[in-house]
Amino acid sequence: MTTTQQTPTGAAPAAAEARSRRGTALAHRLFVVRELGILAALAVLIGVTLIANPRFLSGQNLRDLMLSAAILVVLAAGQTMVIITRNVDLSVGSILGLSAYATGTLLVDRPGTPVLVALLAGTAVGAVCGLVNGAVVAVAKVPSLVVTLGMLYAIRGLDSLWASSSDRLQVNAADLPSGFKSFGGARVLGVPVLFLIAVAVVLVIGWYLRSYRSGRELYGIGSAPEAARLSGIPVGRRVLMAFVVNGALAGLAGVLYAARFQTLDTTAGTGLELNVVAAAVVGGVAIAGGTGSAWGAALGALLLTTIGTALPQLGLNPFWRDAAVGALIIAAIVLDRTLTLRLAARLRGRNLRGS
Repeated sequence: MTTTQQTPTGAAPAAAEARSRRGTALAHRLFVVRELGILAALAVLIGVTLIANPRFLSGQNLRDLMLSAAILVVLAAGQTMVIITRNVDLSVGSILGLSAYATGTLLVDRPGTPVLVALLAGTAVGAVCGLVNGAVVAVAKVPSLVVTLGMLYAIRGLDSLWASSSDRLQVNAADLPSGFKSFGGARVLGVPVLFLIAVAVVLVIGWYLRSYRSGRELYGIGSAPEAARLSGIPVGRRVLMAFVVNGALAGLAGVLYAARFQTLDTTAGTGLELNVVAAAVVGGVAIAGGTGSAWGAALGALLLTTIGTALPQLGLNPFWRDAAVGALIIAAIVLDRTLTLRLAARLRGRNLRGS
């Protein structure tokens, strides 16, 4: 008599779920390694610069470094949400410029405006721009590269038209209220408030992407858009949301820019979009979508800012910064590809052993 061994009910799904959890843990470990590599590169750069100039991280120099990094960190955190969905936003520099000019105009026309209201107004300007970007990408299915490149020029043209028609080509520091200028230089326990705002933004975005279902769904969209759609994820709404949040953070960065520099014209933020994308990619956000984190992008932004600050301290031509950034981008892409292939190989091996 032959006996047939049957698999207990629910054993196969349980085994599959266990393999899925192991795969997720493995992916998390591999990509944490990438972020630790960025942190190590940052530590080495600071260490070498300190040897050349022991005063590199003195009080004022450190505050200037944090102030310089704050705006790029906010922009990189927002860009992370867009790139994860396998899109890109090239209009963030123009959105920052429009928001900065709008904030300056508001404060000049209404000097008693509270700083919080100025922050909300600038953020709202950016959110509207992000809404336009997201609607065209998500609803009309136009590639984000094309849409945001067009918006880059459209927003910049709108900003220039607004400035010329109002006979205010520049907002000067003398025109801004003292309360807003004090906000730009305010510190808490020696740490600039603008940098603390940037840290808060990174923590919120990182927590959302990791803890909320809608945040995790962005990774699924970036990894396999069609599979995400078939699994019931509202791809259009999620992509639209990512662009709106990114635009809102670009608007917030515009307010921080106005508070930091206090002299505003229609060229504010020109060319900044490339630095933002570079910071995200260097920070481990895969340009092909599906992987990355807000803290990794923030580390990338901090690394790029530190490179720009450290090169003169090392006696090197600042123009080497562009070469260094290019090398970092290539290295990040190669590392991302290597980690992805290693992850796929390990998962295949584990699935074969578990089957």
